[in-house]
Amino acid sequence: MFLAPWIWGTAVILCCVSWFLLGRRRRRQGEPPLENGFLPYLGCALKFGANPLEFLKEKQKKHGHIFTCHVAGKYIHFLTDPFSYHALMRQGKHLDWKKFHFATSAKAFGHGSIDPAEGNTTENFHQTFIRTLQGNALDALIEAMMENLQYVMLQSRTPKLQSNTWVTEGLYTFCCQVMFESGFLTLFGKEFNSNNDKNLSSKQETERARILNALENFKEFDKIFPALVAGLPIHLFKSAHSAREKLGEALLHKNLLKRDNLSELVTLRMFLNDTLSTFDDMEKAKTHVAVLWASQANTIPATFWTLFYLLKSPEAMRAATKEVQSILESAEESISLDGKHISLNRKQLDNMPILDSIIKEAMRLSSASMTFRVAKEDFTLHLENDSYNIRKDDIVALYPQLLHFDPEIYADPLTFKYDRFLKENGEEKTDFYRNGRKLKHYYMPFGTGIAKCPGRLFAVHEIKQFLALIFSYFEIELVDSNVECPSLDQSRAGLGILQPSNDIDFRYRLKRL
Repeated sequence: MFLAPWIWGTAVILCCVSWFLLGRRRRRQGEPPLENGFLPYLGCALKFGANPLEFLKEKQKKHGHIFTCHVAGKYIHFLTDPFSYHALMRQGKHLDWKKFHFATSAKAFGHGSIDPAEGNTTENFHQTFIRTLQGNALDALIEAMMENLQYVMLQSRTPKLQSNTWVTEGLYTFCCQVMFESGFLTLFGKEFNSNNDKNLSSKQETERARILNALENFKEFDKIFPALVAGLPIHLFKSAHSAREKLGEALLHKNLLKRDNLSELVTLRMFLNDTLSTFDDMEKAKTHVAVLWASQANTIPATFWTLFYLLKSPEAMRAATKEVQSILESAEESISLDGKHISLNRKQLDNMPILDSIIKEAMRLSSASMTFRVAKEDFTLHLENDSYNIRKDDIVALYPQLLHFDPEIYADPLTFKYDRFLKENGEEKTDFYRNGRKLKHYYMPFGTGIAKCPGRLFAVHEIKQFLALIFSYFEIELVDSNVECPSLDQSRAGLGILQPSNDIDFRYRLKRL
């Protein structure tokens, strides 16, 4: 027999009242100001998710430079004073930067815990990434990416470039396809050997079809990634769950072993999975899905925003093109379509301060990353001028977009200024001030401290390579030169570079070289 609706309504009201009276957290003496929100479990989650920047600005104005918000079952202490950021870095004894990331990875990608304390593996993942994405290993990645970008731009997409007529498509779609295909080949190698394969063309077409299929699965999975981070089970999203499983199948060790030119990162991770973990074959593959996601999810939108702002700013485009041409001329690199590829090494890419500034400015305007630390125990957080008590398992967080959009640090902060990170003499600018004091932390799209993204150097080099090749081989322009800048998709706030809310049409054609 069904209960009357009024009984259900009464029950819900009683539950909410009980939570309000008994389940709501009470602020203790010495703790930061507390915002519980009015919804059980969710707390402030809906308001925060709608527009994190405005929500945090409002709470900052109300409470000051530190406050606590109840968000989806977690209590997060937001630290908003950039002069106190270093306090978070000094609290390694009390704050754990790995716990949140390990738990999030397991939830989102479906592998077992990668926390060595849990017993599934003894691999130090952070050290693995530093070893294979920085230092000498970075040189090999840069070389492979340069080769693969040119293959994708000039050969893989050849049907669209058979004449000098313009090709029109979405800018984000273009960046997504080029960067995903090139990045996939760079990290996970190729199924064909381009030197002595008689059926090369056919195998290349088959390979591209598989990678573009992987891209579609990646996009389907990536759409619901914020929900997974929030704690929702992937089984609620049937198509995304299927997409994740298909990505895992493609990256099973038995399939990766068939590929040539695997990166050192993937080769080492395969070895460590096999020797240091108790993961089954699919769990091992899903740790590679995590690598794939980390290599693409922020690089793709960062590439889009950089190229979009260049297309909207003729002055920036002229300065960037001139810098690239100068580097190519000094390296005696000739541009042609006869199959001879351009080569730019790490040293040459590092000598591009204008491109550096353009990329930084594009990422400053589009980044919404969040730095998390989990309290290992009850402790007192000592800031520059005061102290606050933090409870065990609470999260202390930084939201750098507050910093990036601060008009006292960045004049006219919502405007793209390509030379914002350049001194008058053309060198990198690192002096930024607030309240008359120089800031140590002023630009943080990659996080900070020991948890700073280990792949950040490769990501920036990838974007430079992409732009250098675009400038060298193509004429490009927006279909509508007056098109407005798309808004940021706030659904991914906290995860890194935000995607555009809509795509922008542009057109391109090969230069007459």
